[in-house]
Amino acid sequence: MNGMLQWLVSLAVVTELVAICLDNRELSAVAGVMFVTAFLAGAGRLQGYARMLLVIALLVLGGLAWRGSLDTGQLLKAASDAAFYSAFLGSLGMMQCLVRRFEVLRRIHDVLLGGRPILLYPKYALVSCGVATVLSFGMMNLLCGSLSETLRERGISGESRLQWLRSVLISALRGFALVPLVAPTSVAVAILTRELPQLSWSQLLPFGLVAALLMVLIGWVLEQRRFRKVSSERIAVEGRLPGTGRLLALILLVFTVMAGLVATTGFKVSVAAMLSVPTVTLLYMLWQERRLMPVLKEGAGQVWAMQNEMAIFAASAILGVALSAVIPADALAGLVATGSGVFLVAVVGMLMLPMFSMIGIIPITVLSVQAGLLPQLVAEGMDLLPVAVALVIGFSLAMMLSPFGPSVMLLSRFGQISRWVVAFRWNGLFALIALPVLLVLTALVAWLAPVLN
Repeated sequence: MNGMLQWLVSLAVVTELVAICLDNRELSAVAGVMFVTAFLAGAGRLQGYARMLLVIALLVLGGLAWRGSLDTGQLLKAASDAAFYSAFLGSLGMMQCLVRRFEVLRRIHDVLLGGRPILLYPKYALVSCGVATVLSFGMMNLLCGSLSETLRERGISGESRLQWLRSVLISALRGFALVPLVAPTSVAVAILTRELPQLSWSQLLPFGLVAALLMVLIGWVLEQRRFRKVSSERIAVEGRLPGTGRLLALILLVFTVMAGLVATTGFKVSVAAMLSVPTVTLLYMLWQERRLMPVLKEGAGQVWAMQNEMAIFAASAILGVALSAVIPADALAGLVATGSGVFLVAVVGMLMLPMFSMIGIIPITVLSVQAGLLPQLVAEGMDLLPVAVALVIGFSLAMMLSPFGPSVMLLSRFGQISRWVVAFRWNGLFALIALPVLLVLTALVAWLAPVLN
């Protein structure tokens, strides 16, 4: 049974990728049904939260459809969105197959831990952010997977292992959480700019860069002492590790394929990554193994290993479509007539994202509902920029603080650490310090917005 479900999920990923290439919403909806069927059939293997959220999402969708609150187009969109976000995770997760084949990737942490200890936190955070702007969750798979294998191979355990995990992986997670603030490939930016054509990434970027810099500085102060100890335990890398040249050529090929897809098809960078990463990875594996079935089995197993994260993303996509369809567009009418009202909407919107994420509704779901309400508020005269900046900041915080979000769950799974520890104990103090600073930044944006416009 488990083997059949692995192949069904992999087939669903391929079906969604084909649907993207053909721009076929109906085929994408079929892929969504395949994903949901596989998750339901394997519900006993899902973690409790993933199973519960999936059931709730399907009950809400079914109830609203039975009442007539959703039409056929909205049901198709729910299935299509579920397929897209599940395939997004599954396809980029193939990066983990490369970690097992390159010593330089297995030892990437020894490479990054070189240099002056005081610079290690910003180095990890910025490298993680840079890689994640293109590979998204592939970056989390790469850094988390390579570290867990490194610690296991060296027999590092106990308190020392916790120090490695807390220092290295939490900086990677926080670097990943900077993506909505600085990258046009972020799903948060995509959602906002799709719902609000008058909003551009370039408008958000200056304020996002300031917010990202503030968050890096706060994390740097909190983590630099712990990094000193971790750095002293690394194994020094001398010379060039075997396979470095081949890996660089492979990465260049991935980026070349991505650039070619963007230039010739008009795909977003994230979609180009979904197509190029698994394609190049599988072709390289096939070139090494010279046999098709072992490659396909390893790839299917790697995709199935992310079943919990994929189920959560699928369920959240379904909930986002269902709830945004029934919330009245004028629910916040009258709140945006004054500057203080705009600031209030911005702050509430920002805080909603991490607060809902803490109780299990991941930020994509919340942001999808919020974005659906914004066009009406803009039509009533609301100044858009402070609210948009606040929402990308809230999205960034939510990625760190949600014990149910895919990024925290990936870190938890690879590090074998409770996701509650990762979200609250490791990131709690950071969030308490960062939040007031980011609220001041939001107030500054609200004050400057009339002048900027």
